[in-house]
Amino acid sequence: MSQLADLSVIIPTFNRPAQLANCLRALTEQDYPADSFEVIVVDDGSELPVDPLVRQYRNRIDIKAARTTNGGPAAARNHGARIARGRFLAFTDDDCAPGAGWVSALMTALRANPEALIGGGIRNALVENPFSVASQLILDFVHDYSRRHPESLRFFPSNNMALAAEHFRELGGFNLQFRTSEDRDLCDRWSDTGRQLVYAPEAFVYHSNNLCFHSFWLQHLGYGRGAWQFYQAHRKRRPGGSTIRGGFYAAMPCRLPLLIVRQNRHRLILPFLMAVWQGANLAGFLQAAFSRNQVTREGES
Repeated sequence: MSQLADLSVIIPTFNRPAQLANCLRALTEQDYPADSFEVIVVDDGSELPVDPLVRQYRNRIDIKAARTTNGGPAAARNHGARIARGRFLAFTDDDCAPGAGWVSALMTALRANPEALIGGGIRNALVENPFSVASQLILDFVHDYSRRHPESLRFFPSNNMALAAEHFRELGGFNLQFRTSEDRDLCDRWSDTGRQLVYAPEAFVYHSNNLCFHSFWLQHLGYGRGAWQFYQAHRKRRPGGSTIRGGFYAAMPCRLPLLIVRQNRHRLILPFLMAVWQGANLAGFLQAAFSRNQVTREGES
């Protein structure tokens, strides 16, 4: 396998050509040499192939497309990693537009910490959408808590993380059993190797997570189901361990209001959406737990 000097950027996509085009445009505007990184778009079984769109950018960046059956983003990312030629891998999503210094900032962090998993910053691109603002607020709260409690189970979202290709493959990539929370699981297994997770806020992406109330609820319901799956996987690796941190929930009444008052928009609805977030997460967690217990009882009968 020939090897690029630097980085392979892997983007899973599914039926979002307009968002993907915005992501690819941003990658053509990086302040890093275009011949020193490649872009791999993995089409996860979209209705229309992405090759015609990808071809529009081939004269500006080193880019190629691959197509898989619809196996979810974890499977798509793993496929991209298998064909990647870079020393390092970077993952983002089709609804993210990397800032102009994203690749440069990732490479600076990776060169300084080649054995670490790097997580970049995420900024909400849809400031008029209260549900998108709420999702960003949740992420900000998680980062805020992690910085204050470094002993907590840290993770970086899979729409902005980078690591050595060799270590990613040694780890086995993303767990294909996860449809959500695969990033939490990867970071947890990474921590088990004794390697660090390093935050690089300068390596930021603009996230266009266009949500309504229904999709906001469904997203966090899915995250709750993924949280149960992650809880089970973590306990299997560390018998007696738990992913549930009481301090995280205890911090909400103090820290969330401080983050909310800093918002320029949607202050009145954000407390309600924080409650919806927790309700959806709990519902998804209990739904997954009940389904698992139901299957277990049927198997024993």
